[in-house]
This record gives sequence, structure tokens and C-alpha cells, in this order.
Amino acid sequence: MPDLPEGCEPSCHACQHRRLSPAESAARKHDYLARVLAPWVDRLAPLAPAPQLLGYRERATLNARWDAIDGWRFGLVRHRDRRDEFIAIPRCPVHAPRVNAALAALAAALPPAAVLPLAFVVASGAQLTLVVKAARADCAWAAQLAPALAALGYEGLWLHLHPAAGRRLFARAGWTLLWGQPRSRDATGTSHGPTAFAQLQPALHAAALDAIDAHLAPGPDATLVDLYCGTGKGLARAAAAGAAALGVELSGEAVDCARHNAPAAEVLRGTCGQRLPQVDAWLAAHPARRRLLALNPPRSGLEPELRGWIARRPPLRASYLSCSAGSLARDLAELEAAGLRIVDLQPFDFFPQTQHVEVLALLAV
Repeated sequence: MPDLPEGCEPSCHACQHRRLSPAESAARKHDYLARVLAPWVDRLAPLAPAPQLLGYRERATLNARWDAIDGWRFGLVRHRDRRDEFIAIPRCPVHAPRVNAALAALAAALPPAAVLPLAFVVASGAQLTLVVKAARADCAWAAQLAPALAALGYEGLWLHLHPAAGRRLFARAGWTLLWGQPRSRDATGTSHGPTAFAQLQPALHAAALDAIDAHLAPGPDATLVDLYCGTGKGLARAAAAGAAALGVELSGEAVDCARHNAPAAEVLRGTCGQRLPQVDAWLAAHPARRRLLALNPPRSGLEPELRGWIARRPPLRASYLSCSAGSLARDLAELEAAGLRIVDLQPFDFFPQTQHVEVLALLAV
């Protein structure tokens, strides 16, 4: 059995494929997809490998635990035998080096739990958030911490007061920017804040967006509706190609970023199901154009009302980037029954060392 990467905690359960070679991991992921997506296995492409196997995770949510001897420790919680087991991962090799360095800086600078009841640390690109399980907190320590974080390339440090923090990570209120700026830009120039989702492998995500563009071919003769549009990377590409573009996203922060990243596009906030009447009105205002659809839902897949909406008025072409092969199979079966063809299934290894795999489905009438 291969040795674990340096810094890997043996009891950690997050990276299920860490003892496999890249080829073995890819084979397991392909076999899994072939089983779950069996009706379309003839269209299943080989797994697109991640360019970075270790040190790629710039985004992470870690539990915080105070120990009277060791001080602050950060890691994961495993639920086993009706109890929670905390597993410290101070030097996780999958985390970006600056994430591990930031955890060390936090451990050295933060006051004890009696003063700061810290529940979680959330790294999101160049933004860090401390989720504190209290209604108020003394933040005199922030000035001491800022130089160390700035030296690591961080640009914003947030305090999120959330007395009910636990199953729900964030609340709407209770946000304070302790230091720095509220937004940062990633390597592609896309604006992001402390909570909006982004893929962990930027180069691989760019390849997925390239495949989407090649299939959809947005242009001045097209409308693109981007549902679950996130921070607007796809919207910005479509608008730059001349397409009339509309996005829908639930996260308020992501909506703000999408409007900034794709100023030529229109962005609606809410669930996709809630916003279908506005989407219909927008499409009616852009008649006689090729209708294109981009989808990037959460693990639960498409909302039932959204699947029905697509079935009633199928787009000329569609893309569907899925993080759950199970919900993807359910949705593809329904969309195929409505007349859409599944042209191609392209897996992407956004989460190397783990069992997770994402699939880009390309569809057409």
C-alpha cells in the first residue's frame, strides 16, 4: 500500500482515494460513472485529469476546537458511534500551502475559546472568515493577525457572529470585515467574496467552460440562460461573445459578484424555480434567437419545476455540469424523454484524492 503524502493525518476520512495511484483513482471514478450513467455509457468520455493533485484546495471549511494544552486546532468532525470525533489536520497536503500557513497564524494569534468561541474557519480564495458561536466578540487581536495574513496573500478577514452556527454554516446577519477588502479576484480576474462557491481547479474549470462554449456556441444570434450561475464566469463569456445573457442564482453574494463580473448580463436572485416567470418574460423580449441553456445545480440536481419547464420548451442546446452522477442520471432520463439528446458526457476530476467526480453533460434537440 503506498505511503500517505507528507502531512496527511491517517485518521482523516476526507480523501478516500489517497492511497490510490492517479490511474487507479481515475479507473474507479470511470467505473462508478459507467454504472450510474449506464444508459449513456457509449457517450462517456475518459476522465479529464486534474493538473494539481496536492496543494490545490484554496477553499476549505474547517471545524475549530480549543484545547487547554494545545490551544486552537482545526480539522474535520467524523460522526461515528453516536458521537462526534474531531480530527485535527494542521498540515493537510491537499490544502493550498497558504491555507495551512493561515491556520498556523490563527492558532498563534487568536485568544482562547472563553474569549472567542470560534466554531469554524472558512477559507475562500483570498478571503478568510471566522465563524464565532456568539452574539458579540472582542476583536483586539485582529490588528496583530493582519500582517501575517497579508504576507500570505490574503486580502480580507471577516468575523461572522452566528450564535446558532452548526448544521448551518452562515447566517444573513452578523458580518464584520475586520481587515482588508470585501472582494478579491482570482487568477482569471473574477471577483469573489467570502461565501460564494467556486471550483477548486481553475485550469480544469476553464477547460470545462471551453467545452461548454464549443458546444453552445454563444453569439449575437443567441440567448443564453445560465441557471445556478454562481459568480458569473459563464455569463461573462457568453456576453463577451455577443449573446444576450441572463443568470439566476440564490446566493446574494454570488449575485453581486456575477453582476460585477458580467455587467452586460442580467442577473436575478432567487431559486431557479421561483424565477421561471421572469425568465420566460426575458426570453419573450428576445424572440427569433437561438435559445441556449447552461445548468450547474447543487448535488440535489434540478428542481422538479425546472425539469418540467425545460421539457415543455427545450433549448436548442444545453450544458449541465453536475457534481452528483445520481441526480444527473435522474435529470437526463427526464430530459431525454422530453426530446433532448445526450450528445456527450465529459467527466472532470475537480477533487483528486477523493471519490468525488463531476460530469459535464452536453445536450441538443
